[in-house]
Amino acid sequence: MEYGQSVDDAETTLGHIPRLLDIVLYLCEKEHIEGGMIFQLLEDLTEMSTMRNCKDVFGYIERKQDILGKQELFARGKLVMLRTCNQLLRRLSKANDVVFCGRILMFLAHFFPLSERSAVNIKGVFNTSNETSYEKEPPAGIAIDFNFYKTFWSLQEYFCNPPSLSLAPTKWLKFTSSLMVVLNTFEAQPLTDEEGDAINMEEEAANYSIKYLTSSKLMGLELKDPSFRRHILVQCLILFDYLRYPGKNDKDLPSEGMKEEIKTWEDRVKKMLEVTPPKGKDFLHKIEHILEREKNWVWWKRDGCPPFEKQPLEKKAQDSTKKRRPRWRLGNKELSQLWRWADQNPNALTDPQRVRTPSIMDYWKPLAEDMDDSTGIEEEYHHKNNRVAFGS
Repeated sequence: MEYGQSVDDAETTLGHIPRLLDIVLYLCEKEHIEGGMIFQLLEDLTEMSTMRNCKDVFGYIERKQDILGKQELFARGKLVMLRTCNQLLRRLSKANDVVFCGRILMFLAHFFPLSERSAVNIKGVFNTSNETSYEKEPPAGIAIDFNFYKTFWSLQEYFCNPPSLSLAPTKWLKFTSSLMVVLNTFEAQPLTDEEGDAINMEEEAANYSIKYLTSSKLMGLELKDPSFRRHILVQCLILFDYLRYPGKNDKDLPSEGMKEEIKTWEDRVKKMLEVTPPKGKDFLHKIEHILEREKNWVWWKRDGCPPFEKQPLEKKAQDSTKKRRPRWRLGNKELSQLWRWADQNPNALTDPQRVRTPSIMDYWKPLAEDMDDSTGIEEEYHHKNNRVAFGS
């Protein structure tokens, strides 16, 4: 992908494979060859390459994303590209190739439309294979509450598979009993602002791991970690949110009694998040906002994932001879009504019979006649006494 045939000692051409791929991409774009050819070549190239070379091939895919995403090409090769990326993800280590896996997922998120059904978990299936392993027997020589340790990590079994709580009432009772023990312990060991300020958020993000360690030796330290406590409490809110909206049918919803119980547990968890430093109120507000937005995605999936793209409205054919004047809002109802009347009667201004402002000679002519003694008009009947026409 990097090196090609040398032109001279001071210059080296681009690699042969990118140049050949550019040629094929150009031919596909101009419809000289079948549009899916470039996608098939990229898939074959990743299958025969080492993981180091696959990074170079994927870099080429990222650079050509805009061209590959054109509708005439995308429609012919989207499934091949999806298969290529999934094959790469299966070959990569989730622990050692985190950055490369992230690049592939980000590419898929940008390359495919938001309503692409192949990227949506329509049935809402949970990854029950993501088990959390913890110690079953107490270690020797360590003074810890091992019963609490087992109770605490047993909650992950319910977080991993929330539907099991709505299907089996006995499991719900066991879950709430374990949760009661954990929340009581959290409340008995409140965190101080100093402990919250001691957490460097940037360092925490840099050293972030997708799962916490479950060694019993670390239990005491983890209980003093604000981020660890928040992690567990947010898992509770996610589970409660799911139980209220688990399925499409009303029969899948929890009973009224269970709903009230869920609300009680939820309020208690939110209060604990609010007092967990640092900035507990701000953190809780953001979590509530995220969960509220998540409900929109839940309903969207249950409605069959309708596309977000809206088709443009068809323009109604208008008679070219009939031009509508714009409707103006002229400050008050009366002026606007006058403008609409003029719009409906365009000849109003040119009508010879319309009322118009008289000339100054016509306006003063009745007064001049009143002042002429030969007319014999009495004083009380003079036009100057008409306040409506001539003012006071």
